[in-house]
Amino acid sequence: METTRTTIERLGDYVGQTVTLSGWVYNSRASGKIAFIILRDGTGNCQCILEKNEQAESYFAEMKKLPQESSVELTGVVSKEARATGGFELKVEHATLLQKAQDYPITPKPHGVDFLMKKRHLWFRSQRQWHILRIRATIIDEIRRFYNDRGYVLIDTPLFAPAAGEGSQTLFKVDYFGDPIYLAQTGQLYLEAACMAHRKVYCFGPTFRAEKSKTRRHLTEFWMVEPEIAFSDLDELISVAEEFVCSITQRVLKDHRAELIELGRNIEELEAVKAPFHRITYSEAADLLHSDKAKALLDNDLVEKTARVTELDAKIEELEAVAKGGGKQWQKDKAAAEAIGCREERTELREQITNIPRHMELAAGFEWGSDLGGSDETIISRLHDRPIFVTHYPKQVKAFYMRVDRDDPRVVQGFDLLASQGFGEIIGGSSREEDYDRLVARIKEEKLPLEDYEWYVDLRRYGSVPHGGFGLGVERTVSWLCGLKHIRETIPYPRMMGQCYP
Repeated sequence: METTRTTIERLGDYVGQTVTLSGWVYNSRASGKIAFIILRDGTGNCQCILEKNEQAESYFAEMKKLPQESSVELTGVVSKEARATGGFELKVEHATLLQKAQDYPITPKPHGVDFLMKKRHLWFRSQRQWHILRIRATIIDEIRRFYNDRGYVLIDTPLFAPAAGEGSQTLFKVDYFGDPIYLAQTGQLYLEAACMAHRKVYCFGPTFRAEKSKTRRHLTEFWMVEPEIAFSDLDELISVAEEFVCSITQRVLKDHRAELIELGRNIEELEAVKAPFHRITYSEAADLLHSDKAKALLDNDLVEKTARVTELDAKIEELEAVAKGGGKQWQKDKAAAEAIGCREERTELREQITNIPRHMELAAGFEWGSDLGGSDETIISRLHDRPIFVTHYPKQVKAFYMRVDRDDPRVVQGFDLLASQGFGEIIGGSSREEDYDRLVARIKEEKLPLEDYEWYVDLRRYGSVPHGGFGLGVERTVSWLCGLKHIRETIPYPRMMGQCYP
């Protein structure tokens, strides 16, 4: 049968015409002489209707009982149907089975995260993950467009580095033909050399941090984009970062509003991401942590989350009664699946409730000179309705290459951008120390081997200029824009402590 082959995302071009779709059975149900298959083909989902008649005699019996994720080709007439999945239907006239799947492990019901992480290669196929990874792809496309369209030159920096770019305690050591070398924490140092040739440059690739942390914000392998700009100061860097984040947010809202709604993201919060962002100094952030506002925020959290746990206790008991009762099987299955989700939410809330007193203690006892921790960043960002720049950190908590403020040598001309709604840091950046003597002094102060950085110091010997840059973490940005609780869903194959399979 000669027909037009197309994809689900293009069905709107073929209303009233006969087409062939190739895909996988996402879900199906049958009633008497009619069967409904929700087909997914990688571009979207479509409801396909099969009727038992003489034409369908050769395939109807098999098709009406196809297991989830079986692969098929379906040929039929396209019609517009607003109530149907995807907005279109396919009235099937011919069907071909490509492969009959057996016992697909990820059914439409909720599953525990530990189970899903072990099946990550299959979890991709679920609608939630499909939405997230599509949004990630758009974010990456917008990152490249933003810099390419503004005259930045892409520089590919090495993944093997002979020395630390950030803290030496988070280096992954590798045997490099008998010599020790490390997986790159950042491409920045190499990028600085390139900006002296091309003025405006950026690198974009994977980076590695051997942090022994299992928090919802940490991965050991993640992607980062890092622009570097010659003849720039701190204010210019912050302006570029602000424009950059607005550009990404607006693109995601434009291209993926429906997906964001499916993920449960508050659209109004993202629409509020407009310049100018809030700006405070590190010292002002410390004062904010000591304020009544911070205490009231955490007090309210404790009350609300405790009440929610009580609600979940009652709901779980009710759902378990239905699951174990004598009702219809589909009702019991639905109740059992919902109970899984409720138990996971309750476990997470109980952990948060346990941590709230500690977060209160840390905020109230925060001392000037300490680095802002994850709970501190969460408090600060939740007290603002838009992203917030925190500037002028104490030099002892920041990297050796950051420019010491000439008016206050206690601090550096660096900044972090904290995403709103408690998602924490998504950007870190600074002006770089352009003075030869000051840079060498900082390297020695940090007890770093100067010989490992001779090439880097050369940049201050030959035509040094004011310059700076920043790095944006892709996964944290995806987490924030999608409203995800855990960063593990933001990257195809997450690498964390205890997680490197598949």
